[in-house]
Amino acid sequence: MASWLSGHPDLAGVALGTFFGASTRILMLRSDYRQYPAYPHGRIIHMALGLIAGALGAVAVPALFNKDYTAITFLALAAQQFREVRNMERNTLSAIDQLELVPRGAAYIEGIAVVFEGRNYLSILAALLTSLAVTLAGWGAGIAVGALYLALMLKFRKGKTIRDIARVEFADVRLDGPDVHVGGIYMMNVGLEANRRIIAEQGIGFVLTPKSDDAKVTLANLGQRQAILHDVSTRLGIYRDDGEPALLPLAKLELASGKLGLLVLPRERDRDKAMMAVTGVPLLEAAVRMPTEANRRKGGA
Repeated sequence: MASWLSGHPDLAGVALGTFFGASTRILMLRSDYRQYPAYPHGRIIHMALGLIAGALGAVAVPALFNKDYTAITFLALAAQQFREVRNMERNTLSAIDQLELVPRGAAYIEGIAVVFEGRNYLSILAALLTSLAVTLAGWGAGIAVGALYLALMLKFRKGKTIRDIARVEFADVRLDGPDVHVGGIYMMNVGLEANRRIIAEQGIGFVLTPKSDDAKVTLANLGQRQAILHDVSTRLGIYRDDGEPALLPLAKLELASGKLGLLVLPRERDRDKAMMAVTGVPLLEAAVRMPTEANRRKGGA
């Protein structure tokens, strides 16, 4: 096997590059509590795309070394196809979102679509680097580069979550007549006595205190708030049915301090799991803002 790899460097580069490119995509593909991509057909689609991305990246290196510069055209074509994948994911999730009791929201959907597109490019990069290492230094170097790339992907594949920008604490759910408060933050007015009783029995309140001025702006984003409500409702269930707006989970800001009050009505009323769900919500790229840094640059400080 080793002699065959040494005697066929181009084929070895393509084979190893394709393997590590596809492996990168598979490692970053998982169906968790969000149930997306769906199992098994959604996963099959993305694994096939990862294999294609790995093959394209691996073939590009020997083609360029042989002065076949049309290989760049194939990479450009692949980029166009992966943009179509992004559109496909966006359209699919938007259609599904209309059937959710607590929707994801447009910002969450766009974030998922961007991630699926970007991970295909990471697969191409893994294949390119592995194939390049095989071409320049042999198949042993290619395996080392591919394994190092996979290790880096495993380490950095998880982004920031709510716990990185805010301090999350439980808060009492208080009903003052028809008015509902969470930790002193006014949430809404509930007219029906039956709904007020359900909120008092099932409701769990949280107060999210931002750790910085930038975090205040991020928590104020409507898309980020909707993502929090959706993730908590997905992981713990929701105590409501369609056509009951008073029982919809709610997130409201305390304007003076920038704190965010959350009122959730989980089917499984487990406070520890609820805390894990809130703190583990991912930060959306579309919601992250850094106004203090922008103002600092503008002022020259």
